[in-house]
Amino acid sequence: MGLFGEHERNQISDAIAEVERRTNAELVAVLAARSDDYRHLSIAWAGVLALLTSALLVFVHPSAFVVLAIQLALFCTLVLVFRLPAIARHLIPRHLGHWHASSMARRQFLEQGLHHTHGETGVLIFVSEAERYVEILADRGVSAHVDDSRWQAIVDRFVASVQRKHVATGFVDAIAECGDILAEAVPKTADNPNELPNRLVMIGYD
Repeated sequence: MGLFGEHERNQISDAIAEVERRTNAELVAVLAARSDDYRHLSIAWAGVLALLTSALLVFVHPSAFVVLAIQLALFCTLVLVFRLPAIARHLIPRHLGHWHASSMARRQFLEQGLHHTHGETGVLIFVSEAERYVEILADRGVSAHVDDSRWQAIVDRFVASVQRKHVATGFVDAIAECGDILAEAVPKTADNPNELPNRLVMIGYD
């Protein structure tokens, strides 16, 4: 992800605050390092490769003890190697990674209280970095006025920013674009309080 310190977090908080001055929507930004640890995948890949190696060793005719020892050593080594983030993300089938990320986005919508906002105007901008996944979820008070295709265009641009590792810039740009849509769909009224904190929620970066 590169540099993502207090300055970047403040930029995102300020962008959210600016949007909410123009709309009744409650906007929350969530950045997850990954949506699952995919431990089962590292074990599965290591097991398959260890078994293939033992099959090849049959042609060399080593003893059964040597085959088992090599197989076990290789399996343990590969499990550790495949847990490295730079390698692990290449082992994750795209559809599986996106399924986990989409599920996490929906959990975060609930955990951040976006389903309890006045007028049902909660909007979540969710990013899972390892899967390079971006999703915008809007509650019924917003989705009744905004077609999903308008969010998709913002998502596509944000995904490109994530792929270039410009996550902070992607958030700021996406928040501003969402703000223009939300100001039109659910404009600000005098009796609308700020119900949720204007901050970036970061998960898995401890």
